[in-house]
Amino acid sequence: MSRDFILHRVRTALGRSAAQPPPPAPEVQLPVREVPLERRIEIFSAALEKLGGRTVVAASAEEARAYAARLVEGKRAVASNAPLLADCGLTSLAGVRSGFSTALELRRALESADVGITGADYALAETGSLVLLSSASEARLVSLLPPVHLAVVLRDRLLTGLDELVSVLPDPAAATSALVIITGPSRTADIEQILVRGVHGPREVHVLLV
Repeated sequence: MSRDFILHRVRTALGRSAAQPPPPAPEVQLPVREVPLERRIEIFSAALEKLGGRTVVAASAEEARAYAARLVEGKRAVASNAPLLADCGLTSLAGVRSGFSTALELRRALESADVGITGADYALAETGSLVLLSSASEARLVSLLPPVHLAVVLRDRLLTGLDELVSVLPDPAAATSALVIITGPSRTADIEQILVRGVHGPREVHVLLV
């Protein structure tokens, strides 16, 4: 069959002529389940812990700072420039370096860091995932190079799942050059089906919900 004949049959089936333009596409509507916040926290915690991560719910910035202080004690840590980390007092902890002005300076610090501390723009309850939008204040390397990743997320940014994320952020390219979804510690079973953690990223992931 020729291309013109095939297109003619398609137009006929749709009840349209060759010169008639197609109607505008309907708006995309994604169903988003209404899940109470406390239930979302339960689902997120269970999903992340099943993957080997840990969730900590902090009632205040002081509680978040206390947990981070215990995690980085005696270690070298690098924090991103996310304002949330400064608001919680994490960037002023002993052993935590932040406020890098150049990519080279940041990379060199991360090469010897034990803990990388970042904010997260969103979290997805159904999969225990973190959503990070790359920006000048949130460099992707901070969540990738150190063996331990500590992410701080506001509880009102804890979404039900990917459908809700697409509804909240329908055009990620307009907001960032890179959107990263992190689901638990890095793991692979490429070699002889043996599960190994920490190959492509951190082997530990801690999430602070504040």
